[in-house]
Amino acid sequence: MRKSRGGCGRPSTSVVASGCRELPSGEMTKALQTDRWPAVLAGIVLALACAVAFAPGAGARGTKPSQVDVVGAGTIVWRQVAVLARPKAGAPRVAVLKQFRPDFRPQYVLALDAVRAKGGKARWYRISVPGRPNGRTGWVRAAALELHPVKKRVIIYRGARTFEFWDGARLVRTGKVAVGARGAETPLGLFYVTDKFNPTIDSDWAILGAYAFETSAYSKLTDWPGGGIVGVHGTPWPHLLGQAVSHGCIRLHNDDITFLRNRVPLGTPVKIVR
Repeated sequence: MRKSRGGCGRPSTSVVASGCRELPSGEMTKALQTDRWPAVLAGIVLALACAVAFAPGAGARGTKPSQVDVVGAGTIVWRQVAVLARPKAGAPRVAVLKQFRPDFRPQYVLALDAVRAKGGKARWYRISVPGRPNGRTGWVRAAALELHPVKKRVIIYRGARTFEFWDGARLVRTGKVAVGARGAETPLGLFYVTDKFNPTIDSDWAILGAYAFETSAYSKLTDWPGGGIVGVHGTPWPHLLGQAVSHGCIRLHNDDITFLRNRVPLGTPVKIVR
Protein backbone atom coordinates (compact mmCIF):
# COMPACT_ATOMS: atom_id res chain seq x y z
CA MET A 1 0.00 0.00 0.00
CA ARG A 2 1.17 3.57 -0.71
CA LYS A 3 2.37 5.29 2.41
CA SER A 4 1.61 8.91 3.22
CA ARG A 5 2.07 11.09 6.26
CA GLY A 6 -1.11 11.40 8.24
CA GLY A 7 -2.30 14.32 10.26
CA CYS A 8 -0.72 12.86 13.40
CA GLY A 9 2.74 13.33 11.87
CA ARG A 10 3.73 9.65 11.64
CA PRO A 11 3.89 7.23 8.67
CA SER A 12 0.60 5.42 8.00
CA THR A 13 -1.25 3.60 5.26
CA SER A 14 -4.05 5.25 3.34
CA VAL A 15 -6.38 3.94 5.98
CA VAL A 16 -6.96 6.72 8.53
CA ALA A 17 -6.00 5.72 12.04
CA SER A 18 -8.58 6.00 14.76
CA GLY A 19 -8.67 9.46 16.29
CA CYS A 20 -7.03 11.18 13.28
CA ARG A 21 -8.73 13.37 10.67
CA GLU A 22 -8.02 12.79 6.98
CA LEU A 23 -6.78 16.00 5.37
CA PRO A 24 -7.95 17.42 2.07
CA SER A 25 -5.41 17.23 -0.74
CA GLY A 26 -4.39 20.91 -0.45
CA GLU A 27 -3.79 20.67 3.30
CA MET A 28 -1.98 17.37 2.79
CA THR A 29 0.50 19.05 0.40
CA LYS A 30 1.06 21.90 2.86
CA ALA A 31 1.64 19.43 5.66
CA LEU A 32 4.14 17.51 3.58
CA GLN A 33 6.02 20.74 2.78
CA THR A 34 5.99 21.81 6.45
CA ASP A 35 7.18 18.45 7.72
CA ARG A 36 9.99 18.45 5.17
CA TRP A 37 11.65 21.63 6.59
CA PRO A 38 13.52 19.92 9.48
CA ALA A 39 15.08 17.46 7.02
CA VAL A 40 16.02 20.26 4.60
CA LEU A 41 17.61 22.33 7.36
CA ALA A 42 19.49 19.29 8.63
CA GLY A 43 20.83 18.73 5.11
CA ILE A 44 22.02 22.33 4.85
CA VAL A 45 23.81 22.12 8.22
CA LEU A 46 25.48 18.86 7.18
CA ALA A 47 26.62 20.35 3.88
CA LEU A 48 28.13 23.38 5.62
CA ALA A 49 29.89 21.15 8.14
CA CYS A 50 31.42 19.10 5.33
CA ALA A 51 32.53 22.24 3.51
CA VAL A 52 34.34 23.47 6.61
CA ALA A 53 35.82 20.09 7.40
CA PHE A 54 37.32 19.66 3.94
CA ALA A 55 38.36 23.27 3.39
CA PRO A 56 42.10 24.02 2.99
CA GLY A 57 43.70 24.21 6.41
CA ALA A 58 40.76 22.58 8.13
CA GLY A 59 41.70 21.18 11.49
CA ALA A 60 44.73 23.47 11.80
CA ARG A 61 45.06 25.13 15.19
CA GLY A 62 45.70 28.83 15.39
CA THR A 63 49.06 29.85 16.76
CA LYS A 64 49.02 32.03 19.86
CA PRO A 65 51.19 35.16 19.72
CA SER A 66 53.22 33.84 22.66
CA GLN A 67 54.15 30.62 20.83
CA VAL A 68 57.44 30.28 18.98
CA ASP A 69 58.28 27.14 17.01
CA VAL A 70 62.02 26.85 16.35
CA VAL A 71 64.59 24.05 16.14
CA GLY A 72 67.18 25.71 18.38
CA ALA A 73 69.84 28.39 18.68
CA GLY A 74 73.62 28.31 18.80
CA THR A 75 76.90 29.24 17.19
CA ILE A 76 78.76 28.68 13.92
CA VAL A 77 81.61 26.15 14.18
CA TRP A 78 83.00 26.68 10.66
CA ARG A 79 85.16 29.69 9.88
CA GLN A 80 82.35 30.91 7.66
CA VAL A 81 79.22 29.42 6.17
CA ALA A 82 77.21 30.19 3.03
CA VAL A 83 73.50 30.73 3.58
CA LEU A 84 71.65 29.31 0.56
CA ALA A 85 68.20 29.91 -0.89
CA ARG A 86 67.44 26.17 -0.90
CA PRO A 87 68.78 23.15 1.01
CA LYS A 88 70.86 22.05 -1.93
CA ALA A 89 74.52 22.43 -2.87
CA GLY A 90 74.92 25.03 -5.60
CA ALA A 91 71.73 26.94 -4.71
CA PRO A 92 71.93 30.76 -4.87
CA ARG A 93 73.55 32.46 -1.90
CA VAL A 94 71.47 34.58 0.42
CA ALA A 95 74.36 35.65 2.66
CA VAL A 96 77.67 34.54 4.14
CA LEU A 97 78.01 34.41 7.92
CA LYS A 98 81.33 34.26 9.71
CA GLN A 99 82.09 32.38 12.89
CA PHE A 100 82.88 35.60 14.74
CA ARG A 101 81.37 39.06 14.61
CA PRO A 102 83.47 42.16 13.84
CA ASP A 103 83.82 42.65 17.62
CA PHE A 104 85.28 39.11 17.84
CA ARG A 105 82.30 37.73 19.73
CA PRO A 106 80.71 34.45 18.54
CA GLN A 107 78.07 34.77 15.83
CA TYR A 108 74.77 33.34 17.09
CA VAL A 109 72.06 31.93 14.85
CA LEU A 110 68.44 30.87 15.27
CA ALA A 111 67.39 27.70 13.42
CA LEU A 112 63.76 27.72 12.31
CA ASP A 113 63.47 24.43 10.47
CA ALA A 114 65.49 21.37 9.46
CA VAL A 115 65.85 18.84 6.66
CA ARG A 116 66.69 15.46 8.15
CA ALA A 117 67.96 12.14 6.87
CA LYS A 118 65.85 8.98 7.28
CA GLY A 119 67.52 8.27 10.61
CA GLY A 120 66.48 11.69 11.93
CA LYS A 121 69.89 13.37 11.78
CA ALA A 122 69.75 16.96 10.54
CA ARG A 123 71.37 17.61 7.18
CA TRP A 124 70.32 21.25 6.67
CA TYR A 125 69.00 24.00 8.92
CA ARG A 126 66.92 26.98 7.83
CA ILE A 127 68.10 29.96 9.84
CA SER A 128 67.02 33.54 10.42
CA VAL A 129 69.48 35.84 8.67
CA PRO A 130 70.29 38.99 10.68
CA GLY A 131 70.39 42.35 8.95
CA ARG A 132 68.45 44.16 6.26
CA PRO A 133 65.96 43.42 4.91
CA ASN A 134 64.19 41.99 7.95
CA GLY A 135 62.71 38.55 7.63
CA ARG A 136 65.35 36.91 5.44
CA THR A 137 65.94 33.20 5.92
CA GLY A 138 68.22 30.67 4.27
CA TRP A 139 69.69 27.18 4.53
CA VAL A 140 73.05 26.13 5.93
CA ARG A 141 74.75 22.79 6.35
CA ALA A 142 73.85 21.27 9.69
CA ALA A 143 77.50 20.44 10.33
CA ALA A 144 78.32 24.16 10.35
CA LEU A 145 76.27 24.83 13.48
CA GLU A 146 76.26 23.80 17.12
CA LEU A 147 72.71 24.17 18.43
CA HIS A 148 70.90 23.78 21.73
CA PRO A 149 67.13 23.66 22.42
CA VAL A 150 65.28 26.92 22.98
CA LYS A 151 62.56 27.27 25.63
CA LYS A 152 62.76 30.93 26.57
CA ARG A 153 61.36 33.76 24.48
CA VAL A 154 60.49 37.45 24.65
CA ILE A 155 57.21 38.56 23.10
CA ILE A 156 56.63 42.23 22.27
CA TYR A 157 53.08 43.45 21.68
CA ARG A 158 53.68 46.58 19.65
CA GLY A 159 50.08 47.84 19.73
CA ALA A 160 49.50 47.18 23.42
CA ARG A 161 53.09 48.32 24.19
CA THR A 162 53.77 45.49 26.58
CA PHE A 163 56.20 42.57 26.77
CA GLU A 164 56.07 39.00 28.03
CA PHE A 165 58.96 36.79 29.03
CA TRP A 166 58.23 33.08 28.78
CA ASP A 167 60.18 30.04 29.94
CA GLY A 168 58.51 27.06 28.29
CA ALA A 169 54.82 27.12 29.22
CA ARG A 170 55.42 29.47 32.17
CA LEU A 171 54.85 33.21 31.89
CA VAL A 172 57.66 34.64 34.02
CA ARG A 173 57.33 38.42 33.73
CA THR A 174 55.35 41.15 31.96
CA GLY A 175 55.62 44.90 31.78
CA LYS A 176 55.21 48.07 29.75
CA VAL A 177 57.46 49.02 26.84
CA ALA A 178 58.02 52.00 24.59
CA VAL A 179 58.20 51.30 20.86
CA GLY A 180 59.12 53.12 17.67
CA ALA A 181 57.40 56.38 16.81
CA ARG A 182 55.58 57.02 13.54
CA GLY A 183 58.09 56.82 10.70
CA ALA A 184 60.51 54.74 12.76
CA GLU A 185 58.19 51.89 13.69
CA THR A 186 59.54 48.86 15.50
CA PRO A 187 59.48 46.07 12.87
CA LEU A 188 57.20 43.07 13.21
CA GLY A 189 58.50 39.53 12.94
CA LEU A 190 60.55 36.82 14.59
CA PHE A 191 64.06 37.88 15.57
CA TYR A 192 66.58 36.82 18.22
CA VAL A 193 69.15 38.14 20.68
CA THR A 194 72.53 38.43 18.98
CA ASP A 195 74.49 40.21 21.73
CA LYS A 196 74.07 41.72 25.21
CA PHE A 197 76.06 44.27 27.15
CA ASN A 198 76.09 46.77 30.00
CA PRO A 199 75.69 50.31 28.59
CA THR A 200 76.44 51.98 31.92
CA ILE A 201 80.16 51.61 31.22
CA ASP A 202 79.96 54.51 28.75
CA SER A 203 78.07 57.76 29.44
CA ASP A 204 77.36 58.08 25.70
CA TRP A 205 75.08 55.04 26.01
CA ALA A 206 73.03 56.38 28.93
CA ILE A 207 69.91 56.35 26.73
CA LEU A 208 70.04 52.52 26.84
CA GLY A 209 69.40 52.41 30.57
CA ALA A 210 70.59 49.66 32.91
CA TYR A 211 71.18 46.89 30.35
CA ALA A 212 70.77 46.13 26.65
CA PHE A 213 70.09 43.24 24.29
CA GLU A 214 71.03 43.53 20.64
CA THR A 215 68.65 41.77 18.25
CA SER A 216 68.78 40.58 14.64
CA ALA A 217 66.12 43.17 13.67
CA TYR A 218 66.81 46.45 11.92
CA SER A 219 64.88 49.72 11.83
CA LYS A 220 65.24 52.87 9.74
CA LEU A 221 66.93 54.70 12.58
CA THR A 222 67.62 53.62 16.15
CA ASP A 223 69.45 54.85 19.22
CA TRP A 224 71.76 51.85 19.03
CA PRO A 225 75.52 52.47 18.84
CA GLY A 226 76.29 52.53 15.13
CA GLY A 227 72.58 52.91 14.28
CA GLY A 228 70.08 50.67 12.55
CA ILE A 229 69.91 47.75 14.98
CA VAL A 230 66.76 47.27 17.03
CA GLY A 231 67.70 46.78 20.67
CA VAL A 232 65.73 45.73 23.72
CA HIS A 233 67.04 47.91 26.53
CA GLY A 234 66.32 49.93 29.63
CA THR A 235 65.57 53.63 29.77
CA PRO A 236 66.32 56.70 31.90
CA TRP A 237 62.77 57.94 31.16
CA PRO A 238 60.31 55.42 32.63
CA HIS A 239 57.46 57.93 32.31
CA LEU A 240 57.58 57.39 28.53
CA LEU A 241 56.84 53.67 28.76
CA GLY A 242 53.58 52.71 27.07
CA GLN A 243 54.17 55.21 24.27
CA ALA A 244 55.51 55.14 20.70
CA VAL A 245 58.50 57.44 21.13
CA SER A 246 61.68 55.56 20.20
CA HIS A 247 63.60 55.36 16.93
CA GLY A 248 62.66 51.68 16.61
CA CYS A 249 64.20 50.15 19.73
CA ILE A 250 62.12 48.58 22.49
CA ARG A 251 62.51 50.29 25.85
CA LEU A 252 61.78 48.49 29.12
CA HIS A 253 61.76 49.71 32.68
CA ASN A 254 65.23 49.34 34.20
CA ASP A 255 63.82 46.94 36.78
CA ASP A 256 62.52 44.69 33.98
CA ILE A 257 65.67 44.72 31.87
CA THR A 258 67.77 44.04 34.97
CA PHE A 259 65.53 41.07 35.77
CA LEU A 260 66.02 39.71 32.26
CA ARG A 261 69.76 40.36 32.17
CA ASN A 262 70.89 36.91 33.31
CA ARG A 263 67.74 35.07 32.30
CA VAL A 264 67.80 35.78 28.56
CA PRO A 265 70.68 33.96 26.85
CA LEU A 266 72.10 34.73 23.43
CA GLY A 267 69.97 33.22 20.70
CA THR A 268 66.70 33.78 22.60
CA PRO A 269 63.80 34.42 20.16
CA VAL A 270 62.28 37.90 20.21
CA LYS A 271 58.87 37.90 18.57
CA ILE A 272 57.30 41.27 17.77
CA VAL A 273 53.57 41.18 17.01
CA ARG A 274 50.90 43.80 16.39
